[in-house]
Amino acid sequence: RLRCLVERARAYTSFYRDLRPPSTHREPREAIEKTLASIAPLEKEQYRENPASFLASDIPRHRLRTAKTSGTTGTPLPLWHTPETLAEEYATVWRMRRSAGVALSDPHLTFGGRIIVPFRQKTPPFWRVNSYSRQTLFSLYHMAPGNLPHYVGAIHDAPARYAEGYPSSLYLVAHALLDAGRALPAGRMAAVFTSSESLLAFHRTAIERAFGAPVRDRYGTSEFAVSMTGCEVNNLHVDSEFCAVEVEPAEDTVDYVRGPLLVTGLSNNATCFLRYRIGDTATQLKGRCPCGRPGDVFSEIDGRTDDYVVTPDGRRIGRLDHIFKGQLDVAEAQILQEHERTVTFLIVPRRSYNNASRKKLMKEIRGRLGTEIEVEIRLVDCIERGPGGKFRAVISRVGNGSKPGESSR
Repeated sequence: RLRCLVERARAYTSFYRDLRPPSTHREPREAIEKTLASIAPLEKEQYRENPASFLASDIPRHRLRTAKTSGTTGTPLPLWHTPETLAEEYATVWRMRRSAGVALSDPHLTFGGRIIVPFRQKTPPFWRVNSYSRQTLFSLYHMAPGNLPHYVGAIHDAPARYAEGYPSSLYLVAHALLDAGRALPAGRMAAVFTSSESLLAFHRTAIERAFGAPVRDRYGTSEFAVSMTGCEVNNLHVDSEFCAVEVEPAEDTVDYVRGPLLVTGLSNNATCFLRYRIGDTATQLKGRCPCGRPGDVFSEIDGRTDDYVVTPDGRRIGRLDHIFKGQLDVAEAQILQEHERTVTFLIVPRRSYNNASRKKLMKEIRGRLGTEIEVEIRLVDCIERGPGGKFRAVISRVGNGSKPGESSR
């Protein structure tokens, strides 16, 4: 598939017309490595400058489907794919879901970013039922504290076999279930499937407790350039017929390699992304996954390359969700960094939050960020969502090669 993709890119896209031919080495893995090594990494800015130069000219325009992504800049970018590409992506999703014990016909709950209830609506129901698909869709935009008890009741009333959605939204609902003492009995649901945002450790813990089922995560992108699906031991497996994934080593040990990702989409014949620097970092394991499945396996997606707090001494610290592990007085949190010497923690407090809670939180922060950086803890009523209702745990405008005092975006 890689050989075919490279030949198509050379023949039908203006951006890749001067690409070298793919390797003809007899050993498949060697051929893949040599072919990828001959291609320069693709930066997002290169695509942003002229998206049409990546569009294959041999595909009839009536067969193209268009999506858009805002990326980190907020500027919508057109992305093209074919129905076959979308079908292949769904096939990887349902391979994972069937392994978790659910079927396409099972009733389910969805917590996605679509607007399904008018913003002006102030009373329940804050959900809609898609009878054809046996799906109950819940609004992300009405999850005020006073409304969450209605969500709890609707979840209990729905005969769902599984739930799917954004981790941050499922986490809010999970806490509402737990606070009300109405966690679902173990076994009622087969699984909870998360995607579209970083799944943090405390998200997983709360969701599994509340829904009585394991969480299976998935990592994919709007570009159809990568797909990884979760297994029963919480690792992510590369769907190798769909994409090729490389790690640019920033940290290399006996057990794993961690660094920014380069991804090559093997399924999207409409828009060619070869060695695309997607903007996320990840940790790839060097051994076989304990679940027994073969192929490349990742322990976690560490987040976007700009989702790091940068300390005055230059350290880049990611995965700060452990700060909030055990912080039962914190309903939700977001970390903001505008300057390398200051960081702000936006905290949505629970009723039990008090000065002792603040001291405990500050102790955890100082234990990870040190004492040289100025820390502000700011209490807020809610955390603002980004495009599509997505939540970002860290918003940093420091780093990514920025000079001191200069914004990275």
